[in-house]
Amino acid sequence: MRVVVALGGNAMTAPDGSATPQAQRAAIESAADALADLVAAGHELVITHGNGPQVGNLLVKNELAAHVVPPVPLDWCDAQTQGTIGALLLDTLDVALAERGSDRRVAVLVSRVLVDGDDPAFHAPSKPIGRYLPLEAAQVMIDHGQVWQDRGERGWRRVVASPEPVEVLDAAAAATLLGAGYVVVAAGGGGIPTVREPTDDAGHEGTGARRLVGIEAVIDKDLTAALLARTLAADLLVIATDVTHAVLGFGTPDERPLGAVAVGELRTHAAAGQFAGGSMGPKVEAVCRFVEATGRRAAIASLTAIGGAVAGSTGTRVSP
Repeated sequence: MRVVVALGGNAMTAPDGSATPQAQRAAIESAADALADLVAAGHELVITHGNGPQVGNLLVKNELAAHVVPPVPLDWCDAQTQGTIGALLLDTLDVALAERGSDRRVAVLVSRVLVDGDDPAFHAPSKPIGRYLPLEAAQVMIDHGQVWQDRGERGWRRVVASPEPVEVLDAAAAATLLGAGYVVVAAGGGGIPTVREPTDDAGHEGTGARRLVGIEAVIDKDLTAALLARTLAADLLVIATDVTHAVLGFGTPDERPLGAVAVGELRTHAAAGQFAGGSMGPKVEAVCRFVEATGRRAAIASLTAIGGAVAGSTGTRVSP
């Protein structure tokens, strides 16, 4: 099968949430074993990943250095983390594949994802990112053009737009690499947020010419994973996270993990508010979109249970 696996950003850190280089390397080495097993079993594999903790580290560096150098924009942060996480995946997967006697190679694709510059999310940024700061420190970043909100006793926090992914602009390159036999890492962190804007090359207004430019935004990586899987005609989408299942009644005495479930039933649970918007909600939305659009299967599972999710025996398995 052609399988797209989306690795959660928090699944690539230490259990305590530490995002030190050593913790990230150890977590990715653990993920590499499960991913290499899929390749050794004969599957075509596309990997995408989150980058929340990693971008969070870059934002702290922005804040600490803002009085010396201008802050790096979010589209650059995403490109940087695609490179660093991609390099770790290259190194660890090369070893894991060799240990299994596989000669498959890995390619990391720096990937842009198109969003609509008129997406309503840009008119009312609401996605919180980074750490809380006192007003004095936040004001430095506000003076650089960022949007921050007063969050009460905890302090001020930056908010950005989280627009819908429209198109994985570099999917054709990913398809070519897959066809050449590569394991492909693409669209990390939801992809580099990109818009098309008009240009007046040579002074000719109204020619209809457009150019692609990065924009300050955060694209949900699970929604991008669903779009990427659909674009590449994947047979299966697996959202790999740090929990074993989507759960009904989470945190209550009636808590119940979901195993095999039809997409219509899962939609009903989501509409009833069973899945938190900032955590499981986007994962559920992503698998629903993929299954509804393709008529194929999807799963939500823990990092160590990816193989079982592909086999249809573990995790939350979503069918048409």
